[in-house]
Amino acid sequence: MTQQKAQNISSIPIDAFSNLRITSIWTFLMSVQWSEPWLIGLLVFHVVCLCLTVVTCRYYRAQICHFLLMVGLVYSAEYLNELAAMNWKSFSDFQYFDSKGMFISLVYSIPLLLNTVIIVVQANCQPHIPQQHTTAGNITVVTPIVTLSREK
Repeated sequence: MTQQKAQNISSIPIDAFSNLRITSIWTFLMSVQWSEPWLIGLLVFHVVCLCLTVVTCRYYRAQICHFLLMVGLVYSAEYLNELAAMNWKSFSDFQYFDSKGMFISLVYSIPLLLNTVIIVVQANCQPHIPQQHTTAGNITVVTPIVTLSREK
């Protein structure tokens, strides 16, 4: 039993990232090697998502699709974290993917969720959305239908 534990402990990768003492989110983000190609790609992905959020602000249906896609990506973050934790050596120099998901939450999920918040705020603040797509529009459509059904 002790020999099996020793073997399990020795199989845990020890690298520069795991030896750092993380005391805050800022310390954590500063310890990430941002020059890795996959991290640069992730940053580009977030910039593209933000640009799509801004560009589609006048297109209600496009924003709904964009919103749902981002929420789906955030939902899949746990599975993506597990997959990345198993295969990190194939694309990364360090094992960033911890069991609690702090890294993937900070660099993947939070930017996507901020984009979804921007979409919700835009949708509630802009008067150009057709009235039938708002709660008030639903009430004004339902009221005559209820009235007509009562008259019959």
